Amino acid sequence: MMDAIQMTINKLAEDLKPAVVDFCQRLIRIPALSGAEKGVADLYLAEMEKLGYDRYFRDRWGNVVGIIEGTEPGPAIMYNAHLDHVDTGDYSEWGGYDPYGAAVDLNEMENQDRDGYEHVEVIHGRAAADVKAGGACQIYSGKIILELRKMGYPVKGRYIFTGVVLEEPAEQLGMIKLLEDTFPAEEMSYDGVVSCEATSLKLYLGHRGRVELKVTVSGVTSHGSAPWLGINAVNKATKFIDKVEEYVAATRKTDEQLGNSSIALTIINCTPGAMCIVPDRCQITYDRRFVPGETYAGCVAEIQNIIDELTAEDPDFKATVEIATVPRTTYTGLTVAVPNVKEAWKISPEHPFTQAAATGLTVIGQPVKYGYWDFGTDLSVICGREKKPAVGYSPMQEFYCHRPIDKVRIDYMVKALAGNVAIFQELTKLDKKDFVLS
Repeated sequence: MMDAIQMTINKLAEDLKPAVVDFCQRLIRIPALSGAEKGVADLYLAEMEKLGYDRYFRDRWGNVVGIIEGTEPGPAIMYNAHLDHVDTGDYSEWGGYDPYGAAVDLNEMENQDRDGYEHVEVIHGRAAADVKAGGACQIYSGKIILELRKMGYPVKGRYIFTGVVLEEPAEQLGMIKLLEDTFPAEEMSYDGVVSCEATSLKLYLGHRGRVELKVTVSGVTSHGSAPWLGINAVNKATKFIDKVEEYVAATRKTDEQLGNSSIALTIINCTPGAMCIVPDRCQITYDRRFVPGETYAGCVAEIQNIIDELTAEDPDFKATVEIATVPRTTYTGLTVAVPNVKEAWKISPEHPFTQAAATGLTVIGQPVKYGYWDFGTDLSVICGREKKPAVGYSPMQEFYCHRPIDKVRIDYMVKALAGNVAIFQELTKLDKKDFVLS
């Protein structure tokens, strides 16, 4: 039997359905490629002002923050989204939908467990599934908390919404600067995080780590008519590429929940890259995914060992490996270079933070199911570096992310409105010791 407050939360979620759908549509209609998120940031701030958030601001990096104060002391829980999205790709792949149109219609969608389809109302458009629908729900879950406070219900702790820049490039720049720079400057802290990356209304508990490795194989140029006078960097690279594939296949680690470690060659080019000249450089970029127990430093060392072995076998083989570091510029004009790494992390279903989130879903009448992401998220900063607990919970489904079938179920959005609030209520009941992540 639901308590009166839980029934009130579900009713408010249903009542707010038109408003959250409208807000999500408005977010989708504003392009927000990485480094160009100002329009979406402005819209988030305006919506928080309209809804009556106690405080809302933009930091110098372009991140947006909104705060709702409870009526009683308690933990601060951060609900996190990112502001940017990937490119639309070719419009012809979108099946007649405008990727920035935010059309609403009835559509066939996967069910929660991906073992069937359901005909439901959806919103179409780029970032519907990653993560504008989730961000819209987190903002309007804040509205429910404000309404509960107005009705006289006790609200513990502090609800913090954060929307960070530059998540898609994978260096986690927005999140890093939010925690390293903005929170200390604003004398803010947080105890745990709920991410709105796609989870199909499940609680997601981790993902593999990632490091982007840049390998440069060196040779010597010569005329294309006399290749024996040079050292072809591409030819040397082929031996290296084969060796890397063999090594990772033979030594890959496995995590029961997160799966296998892996490596993917994603970019390869050579210079000078012109007619009639043997290339003296071959640049290779690898996407290396690793599981808990491995580190990005260890992944670099593995490649260096392969280079050392090939150099010992072939005096003409020369190569270097480094972690890719690309300067990024925020829409506020700040430029910084951050190494492209993400720590592997996972949180136990038995951890008090996870258990509290699960209790929240149970009391609101939603099933509790767990999952793990294939892709990476900014929670690597939270759990991997800061050692604070986090889970993912959102209405979006991972299957639709970054694809020309980008869309979100509206029925799941309504459930997420209530679920976010119920999770917040339970998380703010925890003691300080329950936020320790070993």
